[in-house]
Amino acid sequence: MGAASSRSAVAEAVWVAADVTVMVGIIAATLPQSWHATLVGFAFLGATWALVWRHDDATVRRAGLALGGLVIPGSVDWGDALRQARTALMWALGMTAIVAAPYFVGWRFWWMPKLSFSLSVRPADAAGELLNQLIVIALPEEAFYRGYLQSKLDEAWPPRWRVLGACVGPGLFGAAAIFALSHIVTVQTPARLAVFFPALLFGWLRARTGGIGASVCFHAMCNLYAEMLGNGYGVY
Repeated sequence: MGAASSRSAVAEAVWVAADVTVMVGIIAATLPQSWHATLVGFAFLGATWALVWRHDDATVRRAGLALGGLVIPGSVDWGDALRQARTALMWALGMTAIVAAPYFVGWRFWWMPKLSFSLSVRPADAAGELLNQLIVIALPEEAFYRGYLQSKLDEAWPPRWRVLGACVGPGLFGAAAIFALSHIVTVQTPARLAVFFPALLFGWLRARTGGIGASVCFHAMCNLYAEMLGNGYGVY
């Protein structure tokens, strides 16, 4: 890609991310809180559809957004889709197993909970929250930030570093930084910038697996784990 094309790709990515962030900010500032997650999810999915999903199959696959063929026109190879889903889940579980203990230590240090851990959750509530985290939060965010944004930045700055089997580049850090900055729009506290670090792992999974399935699953698991700790220790 030439210098002019690279600048154009970066400009598009930043412009689109800014527009979507403004839209998220308007939703957070003007509408009932109970609507926020759903409407923000629709905003991310709508932008991803307009920028990627409505285009040809090759564009969708390059962005890692084929989702096992579920969003590609024509018949679905359900065997292949299930295999890809299983692989994505295994990657997510493996990453969760690696980060769970150090995250717990850091979480305890940051929040310093006063109560002992106690958690009682009904199966129906747990299932509902799992679906919410997967479909309403993780899928829309990963589709936009790792599917569209990271892929667009990778066009401008081709990945050139090999990290544990994944070829990554400046686009990984750019997408993670924009992801972190966008989180301040809904909750105005610098602590929200900390999501930059898990975003690096989401982006690595996107690069390592070639799709967003693993990052969607891992993203949801991270949110559920943090929520479990906060509820269990009575912190939030």
